[in-house]
Amino acid sequence: MQLSIRHETRYTYTLPLAYTIQQLHLTPRVEPQQHVLSWNLAAPGHMHRYTDAYGNLSHMMTMDTPHQALSIVASGVVETTVPDRGRIVADALSPLIFTVPTRLTAATPGILELAASCLPDGKAMTRDLMCLAEHIFGAVRYQSGATAVSTTASDALALGQGVCQDHAHLFLACCHAHGIPARYVSGYIDPGNTGHAASHAWVDAWVDDKDHSGWVSIDVTHARLMTDAYCRLATGRDYDSAAPVRGVRRGGGTESLSVDVQIVPQ
Repeated sequence: MQLSIRHETRYTYTLPLAYTIQQLHLTPRVEPQQHVLSWNLAAPGHMHRYTDAYGNLSHMMTMDTPHQALSIVASGVVETTVPDRGRIVADALSPLIFTVPTRLTAATPGILELAASCLPDGKAMTRDLMCLAEHIFGAVRYQSGATAVSTTASDALALGQGVCQDHAHLFLACCHAHGIPARYVSGYIDPGNTGHAASHAWVDAWVDDKDHSGWVSIDVTHARLMTDAYCRLATGRDYDSAAPVRGVRRGGGTESLSVDVQIVPQ
């Protein structure tokens, strides 16, 4: 499948800013199941390209002249293929670095109870992880706007509703509580008729099946394995390390944010 993608992030402010710095994970990862046919990242100011600690193609954007609005546009075409049973080729990083809980994925009694319903300790098979995804899907109803980027896994579970980011964090928290490597994935999905946002978050988890030991990519929000409808931007321990756009500013007063993502399969 070929996915034509356009992602615009626009900030406006009530007062001028003196300085902005943004970390951008807006370039698709180099992976066997996806190939970038064309890609352009348009943003003001100075952009420094680099590869971060998780192997993500990244940019650091800085603006040090007065401004009161900021627009970042990523666009292009990515060719994707269906990974066999959701299996992703392992990279050079040790999976053990993805067993450490973060502020967003710390375990609580409620999370431990949820995890125990599906997961063994130390190792898991794909069927165990799909069981967990289905339980999370049932425990946290998808509701746009119910949570924020700072919402923790335990908060989303207590609320009983959230978005794809919350589903991913809750899955990671459950896996880490049982010593199972799992990491956050940010990217895009052709939403089809699901009605969910085209900008998406899901997970990779380390499985030990009879015929495979390695990463399997799971969309917790839809309780299914990753297909060719997905484009992967970044992986990390949680949202904070894999967010498409994340930064700080000096000045500006009140901030308004609008995001427009369009995904067209070809």
